[in-house]
Amino acid sequence: MPTALYPGAIVDVRTGLGWDCHRTVAGRPLLLAGVKIESEFGLEGHSDADVLAHAVTDALLGAAAQGDIGMHFPDSDPKWKGADSLQMLHHAVQVVRIGGYEIANVDSTVILERPKLKEYRMAIREGLARTLGLSVDRVSVKFKTAEKVGPVGEGLSAEAEAVATLVRRAPSSE
Repeated sequence: MPTALYPGAIVDVRTGLGWDCHRTVAGRPLLLAGVKIESEFGLEGHSDADVLAHAVTDALLGAAAQGDIGMHFPDSDPKWKGADSLQMLHHAVQVVRIGGYEIANVDSTVILERPKLKEYRMAIREGLARTLGLSVDRVSVKFKTAEKVGPVGEGLSAEAEAVATLVRRAPSSE
């Protein structure tokens, strides 16, 4: 079925789910899709611990049936210490494209008790869209709290979930 976004017949649609969690820790920046969030804490991790970028990376890799972030960027490898998670996300975008897919859209949720994130929404969406090579209207970011329940609700950690939809279209007859 031809669409305005993808001329020609769409021959394959895939959906991937990504999830990530990191502990909160003092003395590190809090990054979401590369955007520095004003906060008294950051997230602990081998890389820059960008929980949102990691969830989206896993969603893309999963949809393309190409494993997960740990397979591509093992935390046992010192070269990824402090790595920029948007570079990891860019790698996942390249893996998707090499496999013949295009990203149709990404929907994500960040679960964090504090700080409030709504003022950062557009910057986060724009950062993801740039890295994904999408228009911002194809990237959704939602924010939730854990209602003071569990480690996230107690401020001990942050989580992110993401869903990515990929499409492969038949070659154009042009």
